[in-house]
Amino acid sequence: MAPVTRRTSFPKVVIERDSDSEQSSSDEEQEEDETLEEEQEQEEENGVIENAKIEKLEVGFDANRKGKTPITLTLRKVCKVCKKPGHEAGFKGATYIDCPMKPCFLCKIPGHTTLNCPHRVTTEHGVVPAPRRKTSKPLEYVFERQLRHAIPTIKPKYMIPDQVNCAVIRYHSRRVTTLEFHPTKNNILLSGDKKGQLGVWDFEKVHEKVVYGNIHSCIVNNMRFNPTNDCMVYSASSDGTVSCTDLETGISSSPMNLNPDGWQGPNTRKMLYGMDINYEKGLVLVADSFGFLHLVDMRSNHRNGDAVLIHKKGSKVTGIHCNPIQPDILLTCGNDHYARIWDMRRLEAGSSLCSLEHNRVVNSAYFSPISGNKILTTSQDNRLRIWDSIFGNMESPSREIVHSHDFNRHLTPFKAEWDPKDPSESLAVVGRYISENFNGTALHPIDFIDTSTGQLVAEVMDPNITTISPVNKLHPRDDILATGSSRSLFIWKPKERSEPVEEKDERKIVVCGKAEKKRGRKKVDNSDESDDDGFISKLKKPKLKQTEWKLSRCSKKDNR
Repeated sequence: MAPVTRRTSFPKVVIERDSDSEQSSSDEEQEEDETLEEEQEQEEENGVIENAKIEKLEVGFDANRKGKTPITLTLRKVCKVCKKPGHEAGFKGATYIDCPMKPCFLCKIPGHTTLNCPHRVTTEHGVVPAPRRKTSKPLEYVFERQLRHAIPTIKPKYMIPDQVNCAVIRYHSRRVTTLEFHPTKNNILLSGDKKGQLGVWDFEKVHEKVVYGNIHSCIVNNMRFNPTNDCMVYSASSDGTVSCTDLETGISSSPMNLNPDGWQGPNTRKMLYGMDINYEKGLVLVADSFGFLHLVDMRSNHRNGDAVLIHKKGSKVTGIHCNPIQPDILLTCGNDHYARIWDMRRLEAGSSLCSLEHNRVVNSAYFSPISGNKILTTSQDNRLRIWDSIFGNMESPSREIVHSHDFNRHLTPFKAEWDPKDPSESLAVVGRYISENFNGTALHPIDFIDTSTGQLVAEVMDPNITTISPVNKLHPRDDILATGSSRSLFIWKPKERSEPVEEKDERKIVVCGKAEKKRGRKKVDNSDESDDDGFISKLKKPKLKQTEWKLSRCSKKDNR
């Protein structure tokens, strides 16, 4: 019996070739386009179209078949921003080339380029002054004479972690999305990634690490520890589930699943993003991608009550934070360009106490860690906004700071966070998107910003880290900074504390996985896989006169 062959049909593919000279000007390209159009019109009028050309362009496609439209592939260089030919825009090393059709990429104001933007490095440029500045009211006079001296100063610069102490390269299989320090053990760091894995790393012993891959099926967006049991951690994922995981055994349970029937299409699938815990009421608060807030009782590990619409219906709620002094006061933010304050004792749709308007999507919103009186938000319009008092005028922020964190795709959103140890509640940490040129190397620093003045207190970077570091977490008790860059984790400490440790500890960096990439495998997300190869190549170069990292391989037994 003859084999049965299945006939496949493909759409018509038309390839438009560019001119031979790649360096031709836009005027010449337009003239060539006009001549080509005239020639095509003449050929169509005369009915002269060569059959040989049609056979080359039509691959496995019947021209008379209905319901098929040709796919046009052009080789002409176009701008990645405005999609128009004649110019290019984007990154070239550490330099960002602006599109002439758009305003400045950083501050969104026309009239200058990103390279010459006055807000490129935050040194009080673009800072809206606080309301009490330059005023001569009696109340302000009393404040300056009797209360100003009682306000604690910002943490000294020498206490800022600015040197890599240890790291684990290629720890996760996909990029890191969230970090969380253990509430009682100072040397334990938790990390979640895009694939849904949960990692537990003891960065004092470096090799003491484990990865649980059976908890979620996709992105881990948030993690919070159980306040009554520090071995249990709650995590919210884009698969629509809340998991409660025992860190010692890796066994997890799912108190809530918003997609019990599995994948039913993007319009119906619910994803969970923002999450926090109200320790007074014993509730886990999670918000989904449709604007609803869900409650989970930690004592019974089941849902509590019905979902409440807290943001515009159909919009993603990106963050939730309970006030540290009064947990019933809730702060949320979302894709509807608003951050809202709620009272959980009167939680219903449209009952927010205050709505803080932004120009674009709000990535995060946090109360200040000690008093809970201030608010810090991060928006996609390259702005950090600060409200000095939730009891004052909330119609406009006390301060707006221009900062580079407007990104495109394949990157975890930037979120500026308070330093929990700063007594003045003014120091914030956030990664930077636009790179800077440091001795010929394009690096993406991590910025420490004084939110009261807008000054750049410190920018920390390492010559070996050339990837973007959007996920940053400050230790609640020690002067330690944890950074998630691509699939790797880094621990930063102040130089005074890390230098004596380097002499004793010989195992500083752990490299997981193979040093060479597998050839022939399908590239799914280049930002997750290829970026980490830069770490290995940088470390192997003998010419670099930088802080040398001592490498050691990790065995397969470390990863579970």
